[in-house]
Amino acid sequence: MADQVVQWLNEIKDLKQKLQVAQEAQEAANASADNWRKLYETEAQQRRTEAVLTRQTIDALKAEIAQLQSLPKGSSDGLVAQFTLDRSIETLTTVDELKARLLDLWTEHDRLAQNLKDEQADHAQTRKNLTTALGDTVDLLTKVREQKGD
Repeated sequence: MADQVVQWLNEIKDLKQKLQVAQEAQEAANASADNWRKLYETEAQQRRTEAVLTRQTIDALKAEIAQLQSLPKGSSDGLVAQFTLDRSIETLTTVDELKARLLDLWTEHDRLAQNLKDEQADHAQTRKNLTTALGDTVDLLTKVREQKGD
């Protein structure tokens, strides 16, 4: 009978060890499930945030489109250029990028100012040439009339 008691005690000890191993495995599985749940919740929150930001961007763009469409056709070109400029400036993140963009804009301004001056000079020359041609034509007509009148 003592052998049976020892055998039972050994079986109880064995079962306790198996129970301990099973409990540890269950705790590990629970910890893993908790970890995956947290990762899923984090990912879901990021997706919800991205969806909200995307919706806000879409709404803002729709409002800008509506605003641009409500303007008269001629006035929208300047606003489109301003809008494009504003968008390009918003993407700049460092002072060096801003300085480089400012330098580009100054260069563009100088080029456009020079083009305007050239265009004004060409216009003045064309006006002068047309005035001269008109004067020559009037002189010719006067001579022709005088010759016919004689």
